[in-house]
Amino acid sequence: MTINCKGKLIDLSTPKVMGILNLTPDSFFDGGKYKNEKSILLRVEQMLTEGATFIDIGAYSSRPGAIHISEEEEISRIVKIVILIIKKFPESILSIDTFRSRVALECLEEGATIINDITSGEYDEKILSVAFKYNAPYIMMHMKGMPYNMQSKNDYNNLIKEIIFYFSKKIQLAKKYQLNDIIIDPGFGFSKNIEQNFELLKNLNVFKNINLPILVGLSRKSMIYKLLNTSPNEALNGTSVLNTIALSNGASILRVHDIKEAIECIKIMNEFNKQ
Repeated sequence: MTINCKGKLIDLSTPKVMGILNLTPDSFFDGGKYKNEKSILLRVEQMLTEGATFIDIGAYSSRPGAIHISEEEEISRIVKIVILIIKKFPESILSIDTFRSRVALECLEEGATIINDITSGEYDEKILSVAFKYNAPYIMMHMKGMPYNMQSKNDYNNLIKEIIFYFSKKIQLAKKYQLNDIIIDPGFGFSKNIEQNFELLKNLNVFKNINLPILVGLSRKSMIYKLLNTSPNEALNGTSVLNTIALSNGASILRVHDIKEAIECIKIMNEFNKQ
């Protein structure tokens, strides 16, 4: 299973790591940590050196209750950073975490490669046209509502069936736009409570039947630190445990804050699967 990243084929039969670079001041774990060009470039260099295949850049916080920002504010935060990173690391594969077509367009114009849309085109369907224009791999995530109200929308009759049905509709829409490379993200923490997140993780292998790469974002999330009564800063061990479970259940991409530890999970699981 491969995806085409500007002519470079990335083989996802061996799982890959996507490093998180938040440019927001209010993200739940690393908000406001990367405030200047030097700190951003050092962080990107560290992630690439440790083995990240992709760098996912976000300028709109999607944590529950996050402050809504305008499209102009999001663009002002992110486009200059895309330019900065591409200039310093021209071979890097940048994913843009946005649900706005104009933000995606401007970033892809400057050399970004992938669109990571938490709304799967629900907020701005034009983003699918942008993905087609640039032949960009498109990550679609499951969520009900928007970040500011998603936690109140976690009623399901059958969680797994409803998410599969959601993806079947969104994939059909993406195919109308002739998108070639689609990646699904079941949306851990988005419109799901702790119990539902673990139900989803336990049944992740069911999504392999969709026959598309699966991205999981479990890194330092509340399903770890609330369960253990700790904090995001103390959730690395739990993250590694959940990433290992996700890999055993078919995850193709781990979206994480901690690259080295995720790479170690993949190496261990690869060796385990050889036996």
